[in-house]
Amino acid sequence: MGYSFFDYKYDIPGHGSDMFSIPHIVFIVLVYLLTVTVSIILRRTKHEKITVFLRVFSIVMVLWEATKITWESIHDIAYGNGFNFEGLLPLYTCSLFIYTLLFAAWGRGRAREAALSFLSTIGMLFGAIGVVYCNGLNFYPFWTFGAFYSLFFHSSMFAVGFFLLMTGYKKLGFKDVFVSFIPVLLLSVAAIPVNYTYGSDYMLLYSGSGVPLYEDLAAKLSEAGFRYLYTYIMLLTHLPLSAVVIGFYKLIVFAADKARVSLKKNNSGKVPGNDL
Repeated sequence: MGYSFFDYKYDIPGHGSDMFSIPHIVFIVLVYLLTVTVSIILRRTKHEKITVFLRVFSIVMVLWEATKITWESIHDIAYGNGFNFEGLLPLYTCSLFIYTLLFAAWGRGRAREAALSFLSTIGMLFGAIGVVYCNGLNFYPFWTFGAFYSLFFHSSMFAVGFFLLMTGYKKLGFKDVFVSFIPVLLLSVAAIPVNYTYGSDYMLLYSGSGVPLYEDLAAKLSEAGFRYLYTYIMLLTHLPLSAVVIGFYKLIVFAADKARVSLKKNNSGKVPGNDL
């Protein structure tokens, strides 16, 4: 291989990208199959047990993120770069998985509802996308800690959100389009000043790095002196994304209910509830 599992990106010369390599494709298939299969098998899990799981896993994810930041910082400082304020702060939209998981596990009331709403909409969607388009594989080969961190993180986002919906721990309504946006809005209050101070791209609110159309839009608006307009547009993009997830959820629930009624009708010869 020419590198070890814990090598940092600066120690891996000539690395192109392992995205959509054979190991990555196999990983994608396994994550999607296991997430769906395990969620179906465990769909009747008691909510009390799910809460315990969320509490344990929320601590795991905090430690996981702290490990990654420490690991990268040690190498950055060793190379004379100092702490990477431009890219290592947990201010990405996906970083909300850590915060909302804590509130979903330990919080109460509206804060907990907003956290669950994010986890089962935007969080689940971004996790599903992140497993397929894993940007970490552009910097680290598949068989390294850097790649493993990113793949595990996004797989967890997808699996947790899907599991919450499959078990009925969270039921979505169209109000969740706006409720799920609350954590995003709160994180942007911290991310936007950092972006405009350091020129970073937390939450993709500064330059839309790597996002088709949005990257070009950010560049053009920036040239015209309207970068703030791009930030506003990108921030609002989270709303229709959440709506798409909720729409699919509603469609699947509707289809499942219709199939259930049809099955009962075929088994009993009549629709339940129509007795006179």
